[in-house]
Amino acid sequence: MSPNVELKVSQNTARRSGERGTAALEFGLIVLPMLGMMFGLVVIGFDLGQDVQVAQLARSADAMFSRGVPMYSTSAQNYLIQLGQNMNLQAGAGNGNGLITLSEIQSVPIPNCSSPCTQYNNVLVQRIVIGNTSITAGATRFPTAGTVTYDSLDQVDNYTTDPNAIVPNFSSSLQLQPLATSYVAEAYFQTNAISFGSIESTPGIYAQSFF
Repeated sequence: MSPNVELKVSQNTARRSGERGTAALEFGLIVLPMLGMMFGLVVIGFDLGQDVQVAQLARSADAMFSRGVPMYSTSAQNYLIQLGQNMNLQAGAGNGNGLITLSEIQSVPIPNCSSPCTQYNNVLVQRIVIGNTSITAGATRFPTAGTVTYDSLDQVDNYTTDPNAIVPNFSSSLQLQPLATSYVAEAYFQTNAISFGSIESTPGIYAQSFF
């Protein structure tokens, strides 16, 4: 083989190797971002599905609570736990990943208010918790002003006069008319969601419902 032919063969081989290297680099530059985007879509889709389940559970619990179902009873709580079994809702402290908080909040006249009274407080009348009662952070967005005591039906003792029964931030979510009552369900679930940078970093899922 002449030197010119050998030179051309060598040049063609080098060119093909360079083209293969460029193609591999282009493939990596295209595929890697696409894989990241697909992974992000999977994570977001999974979390959106959980969000929908938690919101539906909150609405179901609130519908029962507002219609007078005795949610303090074991049978009613077991039914709600069945509804939330896909999210690992279980009864008892330390069990499961979720907590349902049911609150009856009423607008009542301030103590010793002269008639006609124009000053009202939003107070907690009843609060029932269902699920893992060891969950505290994030479980309710409507804490009372202080520690209150409950009777056997989970109703607050002396809620019309006890200043600790006031829910000070409730009016920022719902403006109650004087003497009106709102039934609130809050669902909070701890999750093991995959963290994907700024796309997914929340430690739990929260939903609320008002009647």
